[in-house]
Amino acid sequence: MKTVLQRVKSASVTVDGQLISTIGKGILVFAAIGREDTTKEVESMASKVLKVKLWDDEKGAKWKSSVQDIGGEVLCVSQFTLLASTKKGNKPDFHKSAGGVQAKQLYDSFFSKVQSLYAADKVKDGVFQAMMDVGLVNDGPVTIEIETNPPTMDNPTGFELPEDVETLKGKVQKTFTLPASLLE
Repeated sequence: MKTVLQRVKSASVTVDGQLISTIGKGILVFAAIGREDTTKEVESMASKVLKVKLWDDEKGAKWKSSVQDIGGEVLCVSQFTLLASTKKGNKPDFHKSAGGVQAKQLYDSFFSKVQSLYAADKVKDGVFQAMMDVGLVNDGPVTIEIETNPPTMDNPTGFELPEDVETLKGKVQKTFTLPASLLE
């Protein structure tokens, strides 16, 4: 699952000229469901979206408060295009996106989970598979991308590494063997 969060002063969704949802200060969440996603990814993402620190705290310290901490609102918008790939030309390929039925089921689960983890009256929604006009007044601007299963990086340094170096979760780890004479 992939989301793009935008810290906003306000945001809204309109479909066919009809206002569907509107929020004040908070976050606009564009959410995409991938083919391999399950309820595990949905629940993890719902929790992360509400806990990510995008605002200053009351003392002015940067990146210390979440949408819940400030009592803000959340507007969730389904957006399968976040998973587009243009590796093979210029036309977007959406093969990483879940199909309609699976995507709707998991997106609805994501939306419900965000509501249940926070406050249902502060969490709004767009219209799944509709052509939506999304309006926003960005606050910052602050835009954060979050993935539940980010691509692995075998060598995050970009440097050529010796064969005996192993990378685990983006960290380079090397084992050194000390001669016994140094340990005496």
